[in-house]
Amino acid sequence: MNLGKYLKSTVILLLTLCLFSCSDDRVLLSPLNNDATILAFGDSLTYGSGSNSTTQSYPAILGQLTGLKVINAGIPGEISQYGLERLADVMQETNPSLVILCHGGNDIIRKLGKEQLKQNLEQMITLIQGAGAEVILIGVPNFSLMLNVPDLYPELATAYNIPIELTILPKIERSPTLKSDQIHPNAQGYSLMAESIHNLLQNSGALLN
Repeated sequence: MNLGKYLKSTVILLLTLCLFSCSDDRVLLSPLNNDATILAFGDSLTYGSGSNSTTQSYPAILGQLTGLKVINAGIPGEISQYGLERLADVMQETNPSLVILCHGGNDIIRKLGKEQLKQNLEQMITLIQGAGAEVILIGVPNFSLMLNVPDLYPELATAYNIPIELTILPKIERSPTLKSDQIHPNAQGYSLMAESIHNLLQNSGALLN
């Protein structure tokens, strides 16, 4: 057999197997009904600080992209401990089918401890799932030179088998043209954030293409 053809066939086979294995690793969610409510839960990055929060926050734009009711439950300056304390009441009031959890930025900025943040996020995830809703997680980066997302975010996503978005906030934080100040996105940044979350919902099966 011609060695060149053999190697070419082997490479194609390996690439094909890789594609199948990658697709099998995708975390899938239940499709959302047309009357489903999405709860966006977090701090100032959810609220939309640095933009018109009513029309330019990522929850507002995501509502336009999905055609679904997206509730903005972001509170600027909130640490994860206080988010955990209010989550149960917000869940009861809104009865969401899906929660977008984007929390931890203020813990990271105030250096409150990654282990405590992980425990608080873990309790939020279990509370959401225990209420019968699904959850996706948004990784918040360290606000430093590298802007890497702490390992606790992908670790939680793996442990609880939930979709996670790890790249959009580091991308925004690296680009001055996408920010209104040193931390918060501007309208363009929030628009990109909404588009990224919309893509994640589509790829996970929550939204039908």
